[in-house]
Amino acid sequence: MKQYDYLIVGAGLYGAVVAYRARQAGKRVLVIDRRNHRGGNVYCEDVHGIHVHKYGAHIFHTSNKEVWDFVNRFVPFNRYTNSPVANYRGRLYNLPFNMNTFAQMWGVVTPAEAQARLDEQRAEALAALGGREPANLEEQALSLVGRDIYEALIKGYTEKQWGRPCTDLPAFIIRRLPVRLVFDNNYFNDLYQGIPVGGYNVLIDRLLEGCEVRLGTDYLADKAAWDALADKVVFTGSIDEYFGYSLGHLEYRTVRFETEVLDTPNHQGNAVVNYTDAAVPYTRIIEHKHFESFGADVYANPRTVISREYSTEWHPGMEPYYPVNDARNSRLYEDYRALADRETNVLFGGRLAEYKYYDMHHIVDKALKAAL
Repeated sequence: MKQYDYLIVGAGLYGAVVAYRARQAGKRVLVIDRRNHRGGNVYCEDVHGIHVHKYGAHIFHTSNKEVWDFVNRFVPFNRYTNSPVANYRGRLYNLPFNMNTFAQMWGVVTPAEAQARLDEQRAEALAALGGREPANLEEQALSLVGRDIYEALIKGYTEKQWGRPCTDLPAFIIRRLPVRLVFDNNYFNDLYQGIPVGGYNVLIDRLLEGCEVRLGTDYLADKAAWDALADKVVFTGSIDEYFGYSLGHLEYRTVRFETEVLDTPNHQGNAVVNYTDAAVPYTRIIEHKHFESFGADVYANPRTVISREYSTEWHPGMEPYYPVNDARNSRLYEDYRALADRETNVLFGGRLAEYKYYDMHHIVDKALKAAL
């Protein structure tokens, strides 16, 4: 008999939920992670009493009551509502595109006036297409929201995010853009939304209670020895790395963070401000305290922590964030997936193992349904 029933490679959200399920079933579980902390990309650092989202903003949102009830079993969630603001050359616009955005952009005050402006600009874009389908992201965006919104709020931000001109990006990236003819700044349509009280570390620690966890441990550096310890492996790392990049590297975009402590209680008045002008090198600024402090509570701490985010091209050794799901990478992933299907004692799950961007509620749902 092997020492463990399950070896879970990765102490992030997917691995932690699977570990919890296995432990609840009475299984012997070992969780390992090459990082020196639990939580994967949802890990938070305590900086001057502020929970800093070390790997970028993570906002839990879902309409799946089963998922919402599951995570709230471990920690209550606060009332945070994601309402980002766009800064374009010093002017502020509400996101997603709604009546506040249109009032700020055009000075319109009624839904009918906003619709008329949208229709006018869409008509111009559709006429330029001459009846054909949009061939790139720029043509797609212009046909959905027109030139004013595209030029101010989409073009510069998207080109910084992907490192390519919008004319070189596929149209499918923005098949749909949310347009709301109401004064509603809530970015998400989901029924439930919030941040764990005390930060995401609380959620991860409670999911992993009772499990043996070893950090700073590289599974792939001695794969055979680790495999010998358990009947089954749950792998949440990069699928191409698991196979030694034998078929080639899958491509990602990555993010560099420039984090700063400021001697002011309130820097920008919002958790998320996007900088949509291409002349600004970063894509957005996150002010972390606004995820968990509201109203007068913001001023209880005289300091604040901000993170500027710079989107860059990924290279081996960097942290992979956003999969580049174009035709070439999609074909390559399917080839790796075929190799993975032959690994009878290994379950591949999560964002990196499945080469797909998932929101957190998707990760929890998939982990709850994984065939253990």
